[in-house]
Amino acid sequence: MNTSFLDGILSRAKKNPARVLLPETYDERTLLAAVKIAEQKSAIPVLVGNKEEILALGEKHGISESLSSLEFIDQKKDNERRERYAQALLELRKNKGVTIEQARELMNDLNYFSVMVVQMGDADGMVTGANCPSHDTLRPALQIIKTKEKFHKVSGFFFMVLEKKLLLFADCMVNIEPSSHELAEIAIDTAETACRFGLTPKIAMLSFSTNGSAKHPNVDRVKEATQMVNSWRPDLLCEGEMQVDAALVKDVCAKKFPNSKIMGDANVLIFPNLEAANIAYKLVERLAGAEAIGPILQGLTKPINDLSRGCSVDDIVYLAAITSIEAQEAPLSDGKSFCRVK
Repeated sequence: MNTSFLDGILSRAKKNPARVLLPETYDERTLLAAVKIAEQKSAIPVLVGNKEEILALGEKHGISESLSSLEFIDQKKDNERRERYAQALLELRKNKGVTIEQARELMNDLNYFSVMVVQMGDADGMVTGANCPSHDTLRPALQIIKTKEKFHKVSGFFFMVLEKKLLLFADCMVNIEPSSHELAEIAIDTAETACRFGLTPKIAMLSFSTNGSAKHPNVDRVKEATQMVNSWRPDLLCEGEMQVDAALVKDVCAKKFPNSKIMGDANVLIFPNLEAANIAYKLVERLAGAEAIGPILQGLTKPINDLSRGCSVDDIVYLAAITSIEAQEAPLSDGKSFCRVK
């Protein structure tokens, strides 16, 4: 596995560790990760739940003493906090018909409560989702946390960390059947994210066709998206439509896409739909042994990041470090780009 990128993430996070909320404290993976995060100082873990109950669970793994020094927010017993959050949620959502009674009821929901912790500034970001479908994480985040003005569409990507290669896969979380316009926005946003993490993006717009080898409306959609990216952001290197082997293998690209500038060395893979992206990242993770970090949400003013339900302790640790880095970065408000790379 390419440990240099992961080591770099941890090193960068340690420079200014952010307070990262970990809500799923009934899961031993979360508790083990929290201890490791605190020891590495890559973030400051904040745990949601009753401290005594969490420490009792930690005793089974010999980490109770380490957990005891961490910060806890008790969702059930902190009535003052719950009411304060409910009132704030009412102000945010009253134009959508939410009543104070509904806002108070939502504070019984772990995901809504946890997003409000971040919204209210009691944590800088959040990592969750090890025990629930992605939409349960996404829904309250989209309803409560505002989107960045410069981002056109909220989307989710994975860092796929292989032994000799680092790839970004998008959109793996949000948009089921994106339009050509949405695909272009996802590509640009993912390229910007790559730049934020020190990578020079080489974007491949994926399809079952390469360079006009097939005719189909789905192919046309990817072609249109590629044209949009190149028109809107000529500074970015973006090619398509292309099959994934042409995007990643030089010899294949030379045959299928001889005029390619990427020439089989793409590192940002934009999938035509969520179905393809989800299948692809799981195949690469399970069969190629990649470390799949994410899905990481792009486009929100505060970092709310999701986990796969099959995640490991280290997955949580690395995603917390990425969340810490995202919280360190002030969002651009002047329309400037992170990328100037072509």
